[in-house]
Amino acid sequence: MSRANPLDLALDEFTPREREDKPRADRETVAQVAKDNGFVSRDPKKVAEAATPRRQRRFTTGRNQQINIKATAETVARFNALADELNLPAGALLERAVQILEEKYKRG
Repeated sequence: MSRANPLDLALDEFTPREREDKPRADRETVAQVAKDNGFVSRDPKKVAEAATPRRQRRFTTGRNQQINIKATAETVARFNALADELNLPAGALLERAVQILEEKYKRG
C-alpha cells in the first residue's frame, strides 16, 4: 500500500489574485468612532511617583535575640522616626526606653 504524497500538488493552474488596496480611515475618524463606542485608550496610565524608600538601618550590634510585638501603625512609625533621628538601632532604642521606664517606676 502506498500513501499519496501530500506535497505533490498540481499548481500549474494556480494563479494568485491581485491584491485589493482598501482605503484606510484617517486617525481622527477612528478616534471618534472609538470614543463614541466606549473604547478606551491603550496608553498606559500615568503612575504616581513612588515614595522614596526609607533608609535601611543596618547596624552590627552583637544583639541576636528577636522580639515580635504588635503595635499600631502610628506607634511603629513614631518608633522608627525616633530611631532614625537618634541614629540608633531599634534594639538600642528599646534598651534606652526600658531603662528610662525602669528608672521612672523605681523612683516612684
